[in-house]
Amino acid sequence: MNSPRDRYARQIQLSTIGEQGQRRIGDSTAAVVGCGALGTVAAELLARAGVGRLRLVDRDIVEWSNLQRQSLFDENDARSGSPKAAAAADRLRRINSDIQIEPQVVDVLPGNITGVLDGVDLVIDACDNFELRLLINDWSLENEIPFIHGGCVGSGGQVRLFDGTGQPCFRCLVRDLPPPGSVQTCDTAGVLGAATHLIASLQAAEAIKWLAGSRSSIRTSVLSIDLWQNKIRQIDTSEIVDPQCPACVGKRRDFLNADAGPPAAALCGRESVQVPARQGTQLDLSSFEARWQDLGRVQCTPFFVRLHLDESQSLTLFRDGRAVISGTRDVAIARSLYDRYVG
Repeated sequence: MNSPRDRYARQIQLSTIGEQGQRRIGDSTAAVVGCGALGTVAAELLARAGVGRLRLVDRDIVEWSNLQRQSLFDENDARSGSPKAAAAADRLRRINSDIQIEPQVVDVLPGNITGVLDGVDLVIDACDNFELRLLINDWSLENEIPFIHGGCVGSGGQVRLFDGTGQPCFRCLVRDLPPPGSVQTCDTAGVLGAATHLIASLQAAEAIKWLAGSRSSIRTSVLSIDLWQNKIRQIDTSEIVDPQCPACVGKRRDFLNADAGPPAAALCGRESVQVPARQGTQLDLSSFEARWQDLGRVQCTPFFVRLHLDESQSLTLFRDGRAVISGTRDVAIARSLYDRYVG
């Protein structure tokens, strides 16, 4: 039988990691928040590197448009609409059976982020919205635990590790939530698969440095890359430090202490609307499966129950009370369907 040392031999050979660094990596716990284009690639690299415990956090399900860049998924996952965190965990267990992998199919909110990220040593930010990034930033500062920001739209993106101990923090970069429609998304600009893989690889490299104990090798600049334009830019942190930052200077936790969750909203690049969970909700999915039997085709898994209303419209209800209504981008219609079938 091959030993763990055989598996990680080429990594241990690196003088910057060695036996001691590999042990540190194996003793670490990392969370990947978002199992999409960035998260799947970063999670696979961390699993192959031997991070001892990986927590995969995502609220969404696999769709056909994901397959262009989200490397842990295949057509069967898209066909069945599997939860991304669960499908990614299944694949990673086949890649490395020696590590612990914990899928969490959940929408990360101020009321649950502490529990979701409890016990982790580092977080990979593979999110698709600024509100969640700013929430993670608050949590990072509150707990002095690092997170590695990565963002990618079109053919480029950026990466930086924020260590959670002070300036700069992510809110020095993004002071407030951008107004709707002011920032390009994959829905408006598209995305190049090669770019997402590159950005995620850079995130994973910073994570491995940190977990191996090579803190002096961590990049202190924001690295920005555009593959199509062949541009690489390093932004000095002195250019982004906000002397009046409300988070790292003012010690405010505006997003962590927010009372209300996000409103219902159309999802990026999809004919779907997410209706957020009500705080503290835990549903018995089997009761909905029974209740919906006469209303249409019903699919039930340990993570969700889905009602197919017709050929183009379905309602997917998760255990935490959150729902994704497919077949519309109209929030009012989605809310109406939720009220009718969930209550």
